[in-house]
Amino acid sequence: MEYLETKIDGEVKYKGIIVTVRLDKARLHNGTEVKREVVEHPGGVTILPVDDEGNCYMVRQFRYPFGKMMLEAPAGKLEPGEDHRTCAVRELAEETGFTADELLYLGGCCTSPGFSTEVLHIYLALGLHPGKSHPDQDEFLNVEKISLKKLSEMVMSGEIDDGKTIVAVLKAEKILAGR
Repeated sequence: MEYLETKIDGEVKYKGIIVTVRLDKARLHNGTEVKREVVEHPGGVTILPVDDEGNCYMVRQFRYPFGKMMLEAPAGKLEPGEDHRTCAVRELAEETGFTADELLYLGGCCTSPGFSTEVLHIYLALGLHPGKSHPDQDEFLNVEKISLKKLSEMVMSGEIDDGKTIVAVLKAEKILAGR
């Protein structure tokens, strides 16, 4: 049985720079009416760049909501109407300076499906060519080279707790093991 919920009504409560927050009224499959909070997000990409020696190029940046520096795979927000592959190419170059011969799509990841529409599209970048990074004006980050094996250990120990990075590392490890 599918337990579908049908939107009856909705009201925008906040419209920000990146997200819009709605409060919806929905009807459950049994007829009960409930409230649902929805954060509309344009989505984005995560790219795990891996060189021929199995090293990954990660970014460490301050994340305001958590008040700390976090180690993450390079990532970025989709612009309106932008194709996620195009966004991946742009964000890889902006944050790391790399271009890639091959971008393997590893799938989409619904980050918080209980309240958010955000989908992150995950890519594995191979055949890397170095260049100069050019982060956004308000983006300050350090690029760090870490082996995929070490990153996997960091994921499993809980040292890396960023969801998109966890998914990218574990998927990439599985795919590269099969090559």
